[in-house]
Amino acid sequence: MGKRIIQQRRGRGTNTYRSPSFRFKGAVKHVSSGSTGFISDLIHCAGHSAPLMVVQYDSGEQGLGFAVQGTRVGAKVSIGADASTLESLPAGSIFALKDIPEGTLVHNIEARPGDGGKMVRAGGAFAKVVAKTPVGVRVKLPSKKEKVFHFNCRAAIGVIAGSGRVEKPFLKAGNKYHRMRARNKLYPKVCGISMNAVDHPFGSGCSHVKGRPTQSPRSAPPGRKVGKVAPRRVGRKR
Repeated sequence: MGKRIIQQRRGRGTNTYRSPSFRFKGAVKHVSSGSTGFISDLIHCAGHSAPLMVVQYDSGEQGLGFAVQGTRVGAKVSIGADASTLESLPAGSIFALKDIPEGTLVHNIEARPGDGGKMVRAGGAFAKVVAKTPVGVRVKLPSKKEKVFHFNCRAAIGVIAGSGRVEKPFLKAGNKYHRMRARNKLYPKVCGISMNAVDHPFGSGCSHVKGRPTQSPRSAPPGRKVGKVAPRRVGRKR
């Protein structure tokens, strides 16, 4: 008898795996047109780990951005201008990486030009422009890894606010439940050997007795490929 794996249960669309996106304020993306504007409001969004800022542009367009440390309502922001000609880079402004001076802290970096921003988006996160090479702009990510981006990839200036969120303890399991529920994260996480056989390949048996190896073969079908990833080779390399 077959069993429905988690990927299949998610596709059914029940409330357990459905994201409450109707509570979210909107997507945070870089606007396409270049202009200037000001921060009209600072808001909270359940779908993001950092506070958001509402930016009103001179063109009449309104967008969302990640609030930056030290920003305030009424502060001006710029988009698309040449950062090298500015005396000071306004926090929250958006420029192409080729126009941002080396050593500047940035966030919400585009992986490809025009995608709106895909990297460094968590609360308190930031990246650093290291150098400009003939093949692209090298940026040091929060993981300490350096990645080369296209010259026209855009990024926002500053450090994302909300860096102290990980310092406050949840204290109760109920608080953790509501926090995970707001972003549609599975909680609590239960080990497979404590589940029933219908829920996990390691399930059934006596308490925490595995009964089978935790390393799954590479030829295992989806649903069975759980535990450790099979190594490419075994034995001492000679």
